[in-house]
Amino acid sequence: MDCFRLHKNRANKDPLFLTGVTFPSEHPTSPETLVKLTVYDAKDKSQESNSFLGSATFSVGDLLRAKDERLTLSLRSSDGVCSAGTVVVSRLKMGEMEEVDVDHITTDIPSQKCPLVCELASHACVDRENNPLTGPVFKNPVCKVYRFQTVDSKWMLVREQMEECTLSFSIPKQLLSLYIQEDMRRVQDLRELGELSPHWDNLRKEVMTRYGGIISSYQETLAELDKITGRSFKPSCCKAQKSLEFIPINLHTQRMRVTCPRKTDAFYDIVTVGAPAAHFQGFKCGGLQHLLSRYEAEKKSFSTAYQCIYYSPEHTAKAQEVLSTMSLLQPLITSLADQLLQAAQEHSSTRIKDALKNLSDKTEQFVHTLKDELVKSALLALHTAQPGYVSKNQKQTPVQAGQHQGHIHQHSDQNQSPVQGLPGHSPATSVTESTVVCNNVEGSQTTTRGEGGPLPLKHQDSIPHHKEYDEEEWDRVWANVAKCLNCVIAMVDKLQEEDNSKQETVPEQQLADVITSHNPGDWREQLCPLVTRLKECVMEVVEKAKKAMTFVLLQEAACSIPQGFLLQQRRDVVFSQALAALACGFVMRLYAGMQDKGFMRQLHLVGLVAQFESLLSTYSEEIGMLEDMEVGISDLQRVLFKITEAKTDDLSDLQPLVCGRRDHFTVEVPLPRLVFQTLPEEIKEGKPLRVFPVLFNVGINEQQTIAERFGDISLQERINQKNFEMLEAYYKSLSEKVPLECLPCFQTQTDIKELLETLGQNVVTKKRKNVEILWIAGTICRRLNGIRFTSCKSAKDRTSMSVTLEQCALLRDEHQLSKDFFIRALDCMRSRLTQGDIGQWEDPEAGAVTENKPASRHFYPIALLLVSSHLLVVWLILSLVFLLAKYQ
Repeated sequence: MDCFRLHKNRANKDPLFLTGVTFPSEHPTSPETLVKLTVYDAKDKSQESNSFLGSATFSVGDLLRAKDERLTLSLRSSDGVCSAGTVVVSRLKMGEMEEVDVDHITTDIPSQKCPLVCELASHACVDRENNPLTGPVFKNPVCKVYRFQTVDSKWMLVREQMEECTLSFSIPKQLLSLYIQEDMRRVQDLRELGELSPHWDNLRKEVMTRYGGIISSYQETLAELDKITGRSFKPSCCKAQKSLEFIPINLHTQRMRVTCPRKTDAFYDIVTVGAPAAHFQGFKCGGLQHLLSRYEAEKKSFSTAYQCIYYSPEHTAKAQEVLSTMSLLQPLITSLADQLLQAAQEHSSTRIKDALKNLSDKTEQFVHTLKDELVKSALLALHTAQPGYVSKNQKQTPVQAGQHQGHIHQHSDQNQSPVQGLPGHSPATSVTESTVVCNNVEGSQTTTRGEGGPLPLKHQDSIPHHKEYDEEEWDRVWANVAKCLNCVIAMVDKLQEEDNSKQETVPEQQLADVITSHNPGDWREQLCPLVTRLKECVMEVVEKAKKAMTFVLLQEAACSIPQGFLLQQRRDVVFSQALAALACGFVMRLYAGMQDKGFMRQLHLVGLVAQFESLLSTYSEEIGMLEDMEVGISDLQRVLFKITEAKTDDLSDLQPLVCGRRDHFTVEVPLPRLVFQTLPEEIKEGKPLRVFPVLFNVGINEQQTIAERFGDISLQERINQKNFEMLEAYYKSLSEKVPLECLPCFQTQTDIKELLETLGQNVVTKKRKNVEILWIAGTICRRLNGIRFTSCKSAKDRTSMSVTLEQCALLRDEHQLSKDFFIRALDCMRSRLTQGDIGQWEDPEAGAVTENKPASRHFYPIALLLVSSHLLVVWLILSLVFLLAKYQ
């Protein structure tokens, strides 16, 4: 273990440096375990200028056997002869506060004093990994312990514990499996569309080939991830590695636990993670937000080139929603219908009522989902895409047909949307006109419709004439489901009325004989035909609607080749990273709040807010990262959580599981049986739990300085404004459903409403590097029992500086950290950050931020050049000349 004495301008103030020694579980300790302390004099933060002071060695047994579990050791120089002073090592247990003066490392050098506490945390770490509420998800803890002075001259004990999260790999691997299954189902659905005209069949084959490429790529990635063992996080050096592109960067949890005299312990959690972004694919053309906007603008022209019907993103989302709802409700309706028959078999009036009510609710939901014009228009489009379809307008003379084809060519661009009579749709007749030409072209995507001449009579006569499409057929089909349900309800009512009337008319002494002689199969026999018919109608509707919606998605996929598939892959990558981080934060927050009834009430009534703090700049490639992150965080709104009872208490059965499809995912969090029984009934019954993700970004490095002076920060402003409105809406919903007493109490009594007003003012204020936005948003999140995330490019330099500053601010505001100790506390927490000059907060108490990375030798300090735009131009020219001369 290395200890550093840091030289500062404030050297006369004894810097308090305390650290904890953690022994990993894979290297268990024993009384014979030896610990070596090495003390350096660090005049700055680079190791090259550290001067060795001395070292000391002790065993764990020596420390445990020592009086008061405290050892005083002599520091020996490198030759082992000269004494360089002494160091006091003590075993410190969390919760044991000593209101005594701090012990120091005393050396021969004046004013070289530094308190050191070594916590032998191996036992705590092992217990934590075997804990059923932490072991399955969090591992490899690294602990540091500090002791700081409060304003009333008491001592607080602060413990930092950072851990890796197994969800870094398990969530992406589950998502990859779900992506593969979904795409394979999509391919199967395309096959089941049946026979299509040559044009549509060619498009179908091309789309299936694209899906096959994605499936193959995802299978290879999953196989590579399955080979990785032991690692629980992806380091930043691997961020552009293809096999790890679905894994979040540096996903860690950090908990600061504070123990103060005469106060209850408090802890503050935060999740640190690299910005969810497709680093392997790069940012040359921007990020997801920009690419999706450009793609939607160009998709109409794609649909014209591929002779497809243009569907807006809302229509595509609706088609996916219909497919998802049908896949959930159809088996559920079948199961409930069987339960109804079983209740009739048992002649149980109560069970029949319950089963009928559930069946009615789900069937009505099913009918409501399909009562949509998109389904009806898609069925017509599918009908016209079948081989040999001839519209009414084609049943004319050859001359008339030729005139009509010219008309189609002139107006084809105006008839791209399926149902224009509704918002975003075109009339059903336009679908016929747009599709008919494709069916007359054999095996080619090109067409001669632009020539305006009549098709050869011989070719027209060779087409078999299909019967005309009945537009009212679909209305009759889904209406039959409702009629069958009404028949079932009427029959149940009739049977119960007859049973009640029999019981009323039969004398009391004969009632027992009637009940005994009654055949319990009568009800089932009378209900069975009606229930069977209901299930058949549901299956018929599902079959038709499934084909219609699959055809919608086929057209959407066909007119987006290849850009749409590349964007989908990029979106999958970003969402995988974001979901892994969110699941980690949710599990951490759930474990921490298990005993808090107010928190559990808030969880199932409203849900939790997840606040992502981003420190990315709006300059160069970080713009693309921020655009990726914005879409990834927004996609988390499609995620629900559900708490389940674990099958066993084995750690493998306590791992969170993901299920669903791209438009809707559910994360199931298993809990041990004894813990699960303490939850509110609503949660135990499987109520879905919502999370409301919000993102606030403020760039803080020198690149942001350039962006604010010479670039564009509109992306950052738009993100902050949009997410402020979402946060405000969440608080409004929370205040309506949950009493404010359920929220945690803080020393700072600022009302949340006032904080929201202040945040809103800062969001619209034109101020450079306005980190107040991040401070206030973080404060609101903690006040709302939310989940806190902090991100930058790799979750290292900027993230660590932000987290340590936030922790010290919490100690100052909530635990009366002495003002004289603020900077010292900050230095202690940052003393083990990444090596090198990793950046400094100019004024930690004010919150201004800059990052000073080592510059190349031929670059001048940019801060001086920004004073004048003329100097900046000169600097750019000189740097360019230098680079050209160097590489020629």
